[in-house]
Amino acid sequence: MAWALLLLGGLFEVGFTTCLRFVDDFRNLPWTLGFLASVTLSMGLLQIASRTIPMGTAYAVWGGIGALGTVLVGILWFAEPVGAVRIALIFGLIACIAGLRLVAA
Repeated sequence: MAWALLLLGGLFEVGFTTCLRFVDDFRNLPWTLGFLASVTLSMGLLQIASRTIPMGTAYAVWGGIGALGTVLVGILWFAEPVGAVRIALIFGLIACIAGLRLVAA
């Protein structure tokens, strides 16, 4: 269950980084509220997951999921560049997240 909560927390991290793109110095209220809700849920889920999963592992996986998701959102919705090296590094990030999950106690 802790791993599912950690995954969900990582997805909310993608939510708050995406909202952050639109908050306009926190003057855009709907995006600011989305950011605040997402960051609260993301951190809360990380905290709950870290009760069972070692904190270093939980944080690395949470951050990796957020980074991976944010890169994918950038590529798919904001036309950020895609190149062979970037794709290879994304696969490396996925491998690291999976590896941490596999070796976690």
